[in-house]
Amino acid sequence: MTSTPTPKRQLANVGPIEQLRGGRLWRRIPQLLIGLYLFGASMAMMVNAGLGMMPWDVLNAGILRHVPVTFGTVVTLLSFVVLLIWIPLRQQPGIGTVLNALLIGPALDLTRLFLPEPDHLGWQIPLMLAGVALNGLASAMYIGSQFGPGPRDGLMTGLARVTGRSIRLVRTLIEVTVVAIGWPLGGVVGIGTVLYAVGIGPITQALLPTFTVELRPRQRR
Repeated sequence: MTSTPTPKRQLANVGPIEQLRGGRLWRRIPQLLIGLYLFGASMAMMVNAGLGMMPWDVLNAGILRHVPVTFGTVVTLLSFVVLLIWIPLRQQPGIGTVLNALLIGPALDLTRLFLPEPDHLGWQIPLMLAGVALNGLASAMYIGSQFGPGPRDGLMTGLARVTGRSIRLVRTLIEVTVVAIGWPLGGVVGIGTVLYAVGIGPITQALLPTFTVELRPRQRR
């Protein structure tokens, strides 16, 4: 007797109101907040490891060399630029989109207050590897909470949905592209950058089904 395969859980492309009406808030809200904190913490781990920035931070650092603003301002402005690309993709912003912009930076700063900066490869390499793995976990958690992805992850999921390509492939191509732009501008690239660019897509792809919380179907009146 053949068993019926379990249906694949899908990410919904809905607005903030429908996200709240989707139910399971007791799980989804904590998962969103924990995922966002862990995302910022993983960024701090990569920075303190000193073996290469995450691809988007390579671009941020490269832009920073040419404009008289702070690093955080570059991150914020680039987020709005990315959100403009959402328009032709018809990607819906959500509560998680806003919280992503507001919480990840403070989470990074908070983590760096107590996270050491090792100066020996025996500690730098494990910290770098843990940062990449934790970032993939954090991405799957907050995207899977179905409150809308952050600006950069929304670009990833939107392109994956429109093109029909896997999240793994789309994310990897995006990360490689931003490094290719940011490095000539003066961004810092290292082995951690390369490892993140090629590894984060497969990690997120593997973990996303586990953390995707299905929304309650909309009741028809």
